[in-house]
Amino acid sequence: MTALATETYASVKPPRIGLLDTARGVALLAMASYHFTWDMEFMGYLAPGTAETGWLKLYARAIASTFLFIVGVSLVLANTPEIRLRSFWKRFAMIAAAALAISVVTRFVFPGEWIFFGILHCIAVLSLLGLVFLRLPLPFTIAATAAVTAAWVVDTWVAPDLLRSPIFNPRYLAWIGLAEMPQRSNDYVPIFPWAVPFLLGMTATLLAMRTRLLDKLARLGTGSSLPAKAGRHSLAFYLIHQPVLIAIAYGLSVIIPPAKPDPVETYLRQCNASCVMQEGEAVCRSFCQCTLDKLQNQKLFTEFQSGAIKPDDGRIMALASECSANTQ
Repeated sequence: MTALATETYASVKPPRIGLLDTARGVALLAMASYHFTWDMEFMGYLAPGTAETGWLKLYARAIASTFLFIVGVSLVLANTPEIRLRSFWKRFAMIAAAALAISVVTRFVFPGEWIFFGILHCIAVLSLLGLVFLRLPLPFTIAATAAVTAAWVVDTWVAPDLLRSPIFNPRYLAWIGLAEMPQRSNDYVPIFPWAVPFLLGMTATLLAMRTRLLDKLARLGTGSSLPAKAGRHSLAFYLIHQPVLIAIAYGLSVIIPPAKPDPVETYLRQCNASCVMQEGEAVCRSFCQCTLDKLQNQKLFTEFQSGAIKPDDGRIMALASECSANTQ
């Protein structure tokens, strides 16, 4: 294909890809299954921390990555061959309003773990950044994607503390994603590292538009399946599904109340769920077991679990510091 032909093909409106709606719908169903696990944990049917550790933690990250990749793909397709500002701002306003509503509701329902920057907040901000990239040359977008991806690799596997600073810990800066210890939230999806799948989706689509790949993908499916139909109404599905699922979980708890959880298991689950946000699971298991042993030896465990002793109590901080030093 000549350079002129490639440029011409990239400047025409791309075909509708039903497979994309299907992929979005499957991701929505996967998200609902994960959230129901969280609801069952919240109601006491599963041990605390179950939804935030092990394979479920990986499952949740895979779902979020899929959504953000698709957002990047959709942003490019919807704004080719020209940026449709009216349509863009209309959808942006809907997402931003939904994100704000979720923050307000969770601030009252879960004051200690309210959603100050969740998946919808992230999509809204990344959409604004994506609008900038749509106006830039493709090589710049490719370079930015490579740079952010490389930073994620360094932060995850090479030097986890290199890019992070306590300066970013407050909520008004934690959304950036460079906090050492962000405040707890039931859905925390900061710009870094979650810009990685979004930029990969944009870059992959921009490159695919310079080939005939989109035509081939368009022929793979019409988007008439149930997941595809759900995928075309993703925002409505997102806003409605969780109230429905938590109502089901609550109704089940009324009919068949969950068993009372073991306090030791509860403590270890909660401790590990908080710890693994910053450390590896092996280190966290050792740290949490150490603090449990010290709490029990010093006769502080029952009072700490009941809330009579707060985490910032000098005795708690001292034993936590000692266990942290022992597990480094």
